[in-house]
Amino acid sequence: LFDSLFYLEEQVFFFFFSRFRREEEAIMDVIKSQQISSRPIEKVIVHPLVLLSIVDHYNRVARDTRKRVVGVLLGTSFKGTVDVTNSYAVPFEEEERDPSIWFLDHNYHESMFSMFRRINAKEHVVGWYSTGPKLRENDLNIHGLFNDYVPTPVLVIIDVQPKELGIPTKAYYAVEEVKENATQKSQNVFVHVPSEIAAHEVEEIGVEHLLRDVKDTTISTLATEVTGKLAALKGLDARLQEIRSYLDLVIDGKLPLNHEILYHLQDVFNLLPNLNVAELVKSFSVKTNDMMLVIYLSSLIRSVIALHNLINNKMLNKEHEKAEDSKPRAVPTTAGS
Repeated sequence: LFDSLFYLEEQVFFFFFSRFRREEEAIMDVIKSQQISSRPIEKVIVHPLVLLSIVDHYNRVARDTRKRVVGVLLGTSFKGTVDVTNSYAVPFEEEERDPSIWFLDHNYHESMFSMFRRINAKEHVVGWYSTGPKLRENDLNIHGLFNDYVPTPVLVIIDVQPKELGIPTKAYYAVEEVKENATQKSQNVFVHVPSEIAAHEVEEIGVEHLLRDVKDTTISTLATEVTGKLAALKGLDARLQEIRSYLDLVIDGKLPLNHEILYHLQDVFNLLPNLNVAELVKSFSVKTNDMMLVIYLSSLIRSVIALHNLINNKMLNKEHEKAEDSKPRAVPTTAGS
């Protein structure tokens, strides 16, 4: 009897112990998943296919209007980096006078996502896109809908008609801002995330073919290089103006002092060459003159070769015309009645 009671007691102990261990492991898994999901997003990578799809969506629905288009972003996220590889449009309407009134078709989104999962199960919902071109009042409410599909969704605003140089994407994710005063209610705010454009090898080939159709072949290489240099200098000037305006705001006390930004600016200034040294200025001038001489000679040689080919083509055409004229022509015979 004592043996049977001891056996039952041992079985009950092991039963509750194993159950406790399973519950503890489940709680640890939940904590780990929350830690992974709460990891801050450090970078968002957008692929060219996504940009083409969004531009096509805008041209079909909201071209020459003040409306914006909204869609879903698909991709993967790993160690704080969100890789946006695909997207699809979603029917969306909003009231211009009252931003709180808007409609997003959930059923269409779920049906489209189920079909995309059959094609590529690795891609999941990572956020949504908008053609803004800026943040709007109801974006936080729309952003809250995507928390049901991904713990930390991202919002990527695509400027389909960029007026400034640079990449046309701006990425954000929402965080809860806790007020210092306990009486005030906490609220969600958008935090900016660095974004970049990247492509796989297959996408690069497709983009090159598209650029080949867009590129004007009548423009010489020298003119293309000069245009590229001019665009780069305009971009540099815009960045310098932005740095200057930021420093002016800091000096005036309108913005707080950020030591990390100042450290980066100091690194930039430390990398600048000292143009007060005569030898350095001379070496820069010599190097620039040598490069300009090579470009000038290359353009001159290319022009001479093109003119030579044109003359040869004219001579060949004249020889073909003479050969055609020297051939005897057959006189058509008329049958007598």
